[in-house]
Order: sequence, then C-alpha cells, then structure tokens
Amino acid sequence: MAIKLGGVMQSPVTPLKDDFSPDLPAFERLLDFHVRTSGTAISWPHHKGESLNLTIEERKRFAEVAVKTVAGRVGVSVHVSALSVEDSLELARHAEKIGADAIIAITPYFWNPSKEAIYEHFVRLGTAVDLPLIAYNSPSYLSGIEFDGELLARLIKRLPNLIGMKEASFNSEKFIDLARAALPLRPDFALVTGVEYLLPSVPLGGVGSYSSAGAICPNLCNQAFDACAAKDWDKARELQYKLSRLWQLFRDQYPSSLKGGMVMMGRPVGPTRAPLPTATKERQQYIRTQLEEMGILDTEPHGW
Repeated sequence: MAIKLGGVMQSPVTPLKDDFSPDLPAFERLLDFHVRTSGTAISWPHHKGESLNLTIEERKRFAEVAVKTVAGRVGVSVHVSALSVEDSLELARHAEKIGADAIIAITPYFWNPSKEAIYEHFVRLGTAVDLPLIAYNSPSYLSGIEFDGELLARLIKRLPNLIGMKEASFNSEKFIDLARAALPLRPDFALVTGVEYLLPSVPLGGVGSYSSAGAICPNLCNQAFDACAAKDWDKARELQYKLSRLWQLFRDQYPSSLKGGMVMMGRPVGPTRAPLPTATKERQQYIRTQLEEMGILDTEPHGW
C-alpha cells in the first residue's frame, strides 16, 4: 500500500519473555491492539522498541511479524538505523523484501558527523531501496546532532522518496524551521511529532504523532488529535496537559515505565533488556496511582 502518514501512529514496544528472548505471539497481539484502537500506521522499532538492544536477526524476525500481522490494514514502516551503516542498509533491503511500506532512519549513532556526512548517509540509504523514506530527528539521543532546514531542503530536492520526518526535538523553533524549509518544496511532506506533543505541532503544519502513550490510552491520544484537527483549542489544551503529564511519567526509566504501565492495563509485554531497567513492582504500583488520578483506568481499554 502507499503509506499515508497522519493522525496518531503507533511505534510499538518490543515484547520479551521472562528470559529476555523475543515474544513474537505477544508482538502479534500488540500490533493487532494498535490497529483495532485506531492506530493509523505502525512503525517499529523506535527507541522505545529497544532497537539498539536487539540483534539484526531479531529485528528482521520482528519486522516480518509486523508486516504479516498488520496485513495491509495500515501502513508499516521499519526503523533501519543501526550502529553500522552496512547493517542499516541490510535492514532497509530486508524491509523492502518482506513488503514493508516504508523505512525510517535517524542520523548515524555515536559519531559527530558533519552536515555533509549526514546528507551523504541519507542519500545512500534513500537510493538503496525503492521504498519511501522517513527521516528521524532526535538530537537528545545523538548528542545534539540534528537536521536543520537547509539540510532537509537539500535532501528533499535529491530524494523523491523522502516523504516525511519524525521530529523529536520537542522544540517549536526547530519544528518551524523544518516546516518552512520542507513544505514549499513538497507540500505533502509529512512532519510528525515525537510522542504526544500534538497541540504545539499541528497548528505549525504537523500531521500527527508517533505515539508513546497509545500503548496505555489510545482513546485519549485520538481525542487530542481530533481536537487539534477540529481547531477546538480549549479541549486540545486540556487533553495536551494530561498527555504531557503522562510523558513525564513514562520518560522516567523509558521505556521500562511504559512497559510497567502496560501491565496495569492488562497488556503485559515482559521485561526490558539491560542496560535498561525493568520496572519494579513498586514502580508499577506508582504508575497505577498516577493513571488512577488521571482517570485513565476508567476510560481506556483493558486487556488485549
């Protein structure tokens, strides 16, 4: 299918068994849950999916399950970033082979590449496959390495398959700079905010979010986007405050707190691989008290 980016899209966590091995049946249930609760697209594995804690072969297996389970109900993009550029290219070619609808990639990890090196990296990746490419900007994970408007404009002019960007700087000045550069060149270029900062992004040209809280409260996430799309700013502001509080809760020990919250909603997905912690019983109980205070337990689906 031709992937369409917009609304509340889902980037699932990675279910693991108690021995930290892949739990593919649980991943199937999670994918189906996201699609049934109005996730408009699936993208895996973002950092909350523990992408750097998985082997290349594990990532291929999970990606195959994602494409097979979603079965064309919504678009599926595969995050192909890895420590090795060659591994990224291998994951991109694998995504194309299994029938994914797009790939998504962040700037190279660890190193401090120049803007020209980032440009060449994305050109190499974007021309290695015929799939649509989504760029991913997240300077907090990459020691400040990020896209700017000039770099994005160069890539749009060079890569006809560059269809959008996940912008996770949580910086409205940065978001405006990227929108100003991209939209005149490609009006249908999709700027997607990281997690649930919908109110600060939709009025600036954003089309939606890759969700974090959607694993816990898909109803709230969808209501917030709908309020922004309808320009009901009073309602959108009220819902955004609640979503922002949730993000502050889950980003502590991320993504283990998110997995701990899923336990409270009857959707357990197992532990988190080291060096990330697994949410303790005490942490899970604290998350439960927060969800109760916000009314999440009474207004969102429980179980699969």
